[in-house]
Amino acid sequence: MHTELIEGVVAPVRRSWADSNVASAIREQLRPRLRELGLFAGSGDLDFPGTANRYVPHLAVIPAALARTEGALLPEQTLLVVEAVPPGCTDTSHTTSKRRRRYAQFGAPGYLLVDRGKRTWTLCTRPGEPDYALVEGPYPLGFPIRLPAPLDVELATGEF
Repeated sequence: MHTELIEGVVAPVRRSWADSNVASAIREQLRPRLRELGLFAGSGDLDFPGTANRYVPHLAVIPAALARTEGALLPEQTLLVVEAVPPGCTDTSHTTSKRRRRYAQFGAPGYLLVDRGKRTWTLCTRPGEPDYALVEGPYPLGFPIRLPAPLDVELATGEF
């Protein structure tokens, strides 16, 4: 089992099959573009130097060469970070807003939140302090997501 470090507190990472299904559905839709651009989509540790944080997103899109990295990557090394929130998750808005701000502060170009409980998605781009400059959503699942360049792909969200 993996753990995360969230504001200095060690938290176990629990993944449901349904959360993994969201990551898999996104990965499948991205697959042709990933090959074309030399990218990899998977899950691993992301470190936030100078803070007491280390997250394990459901999915991160990174340059393929970085997929051989043994240690954690930095958010700025990603192209897109995806988090799926399961139904019935308590503390959703508090936890996801902290994560979103950390990803923005550490330069993750894109952050996609899929809230399966609320049946919505939100895409954040243009990272900065204290948050992302552009927030699209929340939109209902079933409404397509247009990922910006360099991914430049439209994702169908009906199967999430």
